[in-house]
Amino acid sequence: MRGVCNLADYFVICSGESSRQVQAIAEEIDKALLEDGVKPDRREGDMDSGWMLLDYGDVIIHIFDSAMREYYRLEKLWGKATPLVRIQ
Repeated sequence: MRGVCNLADYFVICSGESSRQVQAIAEEIDKALLEDGVKPDRREGDMDSGWMLLDYGDVIIHIFDSAMREYYRLEKLWGKATPLVRIQ
């Protein structure tokens, strides 16, 4: 995202197959980063909204269910950013 927007240096965009999986992904990210002493600046959304956001300052993590990921299409919206890793 660096050079494209001033919100963050990196976006991590991922998705789960269900609302429970979206919640589990967010919890595991939180747990792993808290073990290293890293806390989110902000957290938005919940497992029933189809989208969760974990804001770690320079890194913003978006976790979607498949319908919300298709609706928001962040990869297209921020298409000028250079992808570092893409896993399908």
